[in-house]
Amino acid sequence: MPRKKPEVSMHSYGLYDGWDRDSKELPTLVKITTEIETELDIEFGYILRIQHARNSKITFRIEHPPFRDSSGNLAAPFDGELYVKTNDFRFFLGDTIWAPVENKKGTWRLITWLDGQQVADKTLNMI
Repeated sequence: MPRKKPEVSMHSYGLYDGWDRDSKELPTLVKITTEIETELDIEFGYILRIQHARNSKITFRIEHPPFRDSSGNLAAPFDGELYVKTNDFRFFLGDTIWAPVENKKGTWRLITWLDGQQVADKTLNMI
């Protein structure tokens, strides 16, 4: 029997409660929005629902406003990858604001690919 074509949908985006990266639970949506007040420890991003894609490779990128890392260099975009674990998979891509807050204001672009094909692209503005 042929494999079903993967289906990807954006479940939610915007402002979330805190996320425990060590937990299997995803953060809870607080507000759907593309404009987020830039405050310390604010969690933002999106949740994708990915179906029929077990063992497929997710790659992602977070592009952020220019700021300097701990070495004084301009911080590069954050890139990563993981594999879909189930046939009905939820994936959170996001970040949190850390000190200093002022240099985190601006446009944050979150992009996700599934097996090399772009499946999500959302721009969130930290104001």
